[in-house]
Parts: sequence; structure tokens; C-alpha cells
Amino acid sequence: MRTLLVFSGPLLFLSGSVLANAATTTGTASSSQSSLVGQLVQLGLGMILVVGLIFLMGYLLRRVGPLAPQGGQHIKLVSSLPMGPRDRLLLVDVGGKQLLIGVSPGRINTLHVFDEPVADVTAERGVTGDFAQKLQAMLKRENKP
Repeated sequence: MRTLLVFSGPLLFLSGSVLANAATTTGTASSSQSSLVGQLVQLGLGMILVVGLIFLMGYLLRRVGPLAPQGGQHIKLVSSLPMGPRDRLLLVDVGGKQLLIGVSPGRINTLHVFDEPVADVTAERGVTGDFAQKLQAMLKRENKP
């Protein structure tokens, strides 16, 4: 209760001084009111821009996926196939063995362990770096009809 009084006391003083200033400056009320409206419009447009950028970045991250390196040197994501909005199949290479994994919210299942590799991981490593690989895969995906 004491902290409420400590914080509300200066606010009451400031609000009283603002009201007193508003009452004494009635002549400039129209110009300050128009500048207030302009500031509110600018604030609203800025908020719409920031929220729009947040949604755009979220969409792009969902579409492209995270660009950070995934896993260590011995675990590589070979392929990913979305089965629905939240479910996907993953083909993962772990130390030369490839696993088919089903991923859904709150659950990961190993569907099959391949004795021989299904996809050649070394052939796709022509360009170094995760960003280059993802960019190359995106370009291949866009060129296919």
C-alpha cells in the first residue's frame, strides 16, 4: 500500500499540473490539439508498421525455417516433408545411418531405420555452409514446376 502511494503521489501532482496548464492555455488549444492528433496518427501508423513487420518475420521464419545450424557434426537433417500444419516426416543421418522420423506436437517417433542410405548426403554438400545449402534448396524448389 505504501508503494502505491509513493508512485501515485507524483502522478496526481503531474496530472493536476497538466490540467492547470490546459485551463490557462485555452488560446493555443486548437493548435496543440491538432498536433496531438498528428502525433496520435503517427504513433498508430508506427505501431501498425511494427506489428506488420513482426507478422512478416514470423511468416518468413515459418516458410524458410530457422537458418541456424541444426545439430552437431554427426547429426544431419537430410530431408523434411510437412504432412500437415504441425506434423512432418524427417529423414535424419546419424553417423552414416539414416532414420525416418515422424514429428508431431509433443511426440517424436522413429518410423524406420534404413540399412543402406536412401539419399546421398555427400553429393548435396557441394557448397559449404548451412545458409548456402538452404538457399540452393529453395532455388531448386522454385525452379521445379
